[in-house]
Amino acid sequence: MATEIKVPVLPESVSDATIATWHKKAGDAVKRDENIVDLETDKVVLEVPSTVDGVIKEIKFEEGATVNSQQVIAIIEEGAAAEAPAAESGNKDKQAPAAGAEEVQPKADAKKADDKAPSSTKPQASGRNDGLPPGARFTAETKGIDASQVEGTGRRGAVTKEDLINYAAGKTPGVSGGARPEERVPMTRIRKRIAERLMQSKESIAMLTSFNEVNLGKVMALRKELGEQFQKDHGVKLGFMSFFAKAAANALAKYPVVNASVDGDDIIYHGYADISVAISTDRGLVTPVLRNVERQGFAEIEQGIVDYAKKARDGKLGLDDLQGGTFTITNGGTFGSLMSTPIVNPPQSAILGMHSIKERPIVENGQIVAAPMMYIALSYDHRIIDGKDAVLFLVDIKNQLENPHRMLLGM
Repeated sequence: MATEIKVPVLPESVSDATIATWHKKAGDAVKRDENIVDLETDKVVLEVPSTVDGVIKEIKFEEGATVNSQQVIAIIEEGAAAEAPAAESGNKDKQAPAAGAEEVQPKADAKKADDKAPSSTKPQASGRNDGLPPGARFTAETKGIDASQVEGTGRRGAVTKEDLINYAAGKTPGVSGGARPEERVPMTRIRKRIAERLMQSKESIAMLTSFNEVNLGKVMALRKELGEQFQKDHGVKLGFMSFFAKAAANALAKYPVVNASVDGDDIIYHGYADISVAISTDRGLVTPVLRNVERQGFAEIEQGIVDYAKKARDGKLGLDDLQGGTFTITNGGTFGSLMSTPIVNPPQSAILGMHSIKERPIVENGQIVAAPMMYIALSYDHRIIDGKDAVLFLVDIKNQLENPHRMLLGM
């Protein structure tokens, strides 16, 4: 029985999707719930699993095609057996010779087969490069490279597009000179959407950024004192982000305009803190939302961040995970940034930027001491947030983080 595989129902905010990667081809066997194709929307990558055990009979769209909600993209023959291996598939339409008969190949055909033989030696990269970012995967597939054989020079040893190009050209990583290749690849849907949102923010918001600095000595001491027991009790590490998220939720309650958004000529004040947390992935920056942070404890916040980070790495974030934030926190310090001006994510009106922690000399009680300092930044929509509110908000964040025991007690 033939079963249709359709594009999942897309929410109203997403008009269509792009076929990103087929993990199976026509003739391949599939199991129920096995992912067969990735669909890329403006916000997330959606996995489409098989609904039955069987064999893929037909694939209706190539990678890069645009598809709509509930559109049929593949046909699976339920319960069928997989086709013969590729080496035999070329003869599948030929009848087997009768018993005792001799199969003779015409000389012309033999010569034609000899002419084609060299093409079979080209490496087939399909299926071995699925973990690469789109640009690098495209390079590996078009050049027939097995990325597992390439030495990566990216973050944590990741194989980059440049590594693949150098590998194809026979260049050693880190050695200059030789060919200067270039490659043009289309933007992914997510990258296009990020670009659109950034331009929307630039053109529609009167954005201004205020800065302050925080002494994180007491936070670091508290983490050292309670971190091990915290992890034993809750099964998750006590990180810096939970302190910042909780401090932000408390400050948003005191300065609600920082938590507001603009809708035409109206200002919408949100009586809750749904905080978007920026997470970097190979496909771009995503901002899943921690709901009702004002009601959450540190363990809930940390667990939520860990869960979102894993889903982001695995490409399993859903659209619901990304929608509805009222305020954003981003941590450029993860990559070594000392100071930056983060960009507001409309329709939100403000974003808090964290940065690297550096020991710097400061004055405490008339003495010069070294302290772990961090610059923090608040970019905000000056149409509704005055400089006074922005500065007081940052000062409140600073005071909470420099007195974390009071923050834990809700003081």
